[in-house]
Amino acid sequence: MANMQLGDEANSTIGPKSNFEGRFAIQGSLRIDGKFEGEALIVDKVLIGPKGKVKTNIRASNVVVEGILIGNIDATSRVLLLPTSRILGDIKTPELIIQAGTILKGRCTISHDSEQDAKEMIYSLYEQDSE
Repeated sequence: MANMQLGDEANSTIGPKSNFEGRFAIQGSLRIDGKFEGEALIVDKVLIGPKGKVKTNIRASNVVVEGILIGNIDATSRVLLLPTSRILGDIKTPELIIQAGTILKGRCTISHDSEQDAKEMIYSLYEQDSE
């Protein structure tokens, strides 16, 4: 399961009408159809379903959002925002896919090199002499 898709089965689930509060760290994938609120969500892959409500910062390889997210995303592979997604927070990822209908309020940083600040890298490339 290189990239989490809508049809993929999660090995952990926060179901509808379920609430979870706190810090959550798991290996594998997580689907949230209920409510999650906490200081951090650390997971390999996460899918926030259309009825899912999440208020935390997410660190993951892949993130798919159909529901509501209040918090930042730091993804090492990809973020997919589907038409019903509502996001208030910043996103950092090498690949960002935003479908029509998404509402996003925040800053996006698209960078493959997490070691070097994107702003510094772009300025250094601009300053290089052209030959």
